[in-house]
Amino acid sequence: MPTLATKKLSDTVGVEVLDADINRLLTDPDIPAACMAALEEHGVLLFRELHIGDEAQAAFGRRLGELVQFPLYANPDVMQISFDPDNPNAEYFASNDFWHLDGALDAIPAKASMLSAHVIATEGGETEFASTYAAYDTLSDTEKRDFAGLRVVHTFEAIQRLTYPEPTAEQLSEWASRTVREHPLVWEHETGRRSLVFGATASHVLGMDTAAGRSLLAELQERATAPDRVLRHAWSVGDLVIWDNRGLVHRACAFDRREPRRMHRTTLRGEEAIK
Repeated sequence: MPTLATKKLSDTVGVEVLDADINRLLTDPDIPAACMAALEEHGVLLFRELHIGDEAQAAFGRRLGELVQFPLYANPDVMQISFDPDNPNAEYFASNDFWHLDGALDAIPAKASMLSAHVIATEGGETEFASTYAAYDTLSDTEKRDFAGLRVVHTFEAIQRLTYPEPTAEQLSEWASRTVREHPLVWEHETGRRSLVFGATASHVLGMDTAAGRSLLAELQERATAPDRVLRHAWSVGDLVIWDNRGLVHRACAFDRREPRRMHRTTLRGEEAIK
């Protein structure tokens, strides 16, 4: 099995890759398998100050899997994340500040995402990651038994209300047009591993009193994202980070949105529904 030279970034999640430059990422036949194995084991891979361009980032992504397309952007393989008023998704990026799973409202969520830093904030703007595999593994046996049959409703409105607590009628109409998804609280992966499915899209637990269900979801998220379980990455221009979207939640940290922070994201299409 091909391997990468790595250095741990925290006790629970993430490693820095020490022996892979852009050329190796694009040409080494062993790199795809090595990266995917490392993602499965560590959750987050950091390539520090790699300075990869959009075309190379997309080419590297295609070596790892099929790419999600973003047709509103000049390069549909790469979404630009910024609060520039001309960005077609700027209104929704504020919700990235809350713990979430990419594609929680899709039929099949993303397999992995990669993010490169092109312009960074003067202060703040870090990205945090927490393992949802560890969130499950640290449950008590009683909790694992009790949670096995619970199902959670996920909505676009749930995450948007955190940013826009007093929405306009137009916003409510747009949110209501989005797909509602029902997921098990415990995701039984094809690998045999289990993870918890929570985050800002989680609206309520089916069959539970609404307040009690939301209290349970909030408690599980708080436990899973306690400071000692979180990797906080402070960006430098040129950094590339890849994370396993199937076993992590992530969020952006606050920064002055008047500053031109700009991140470029490429997403690997998922292959496994939450079940």
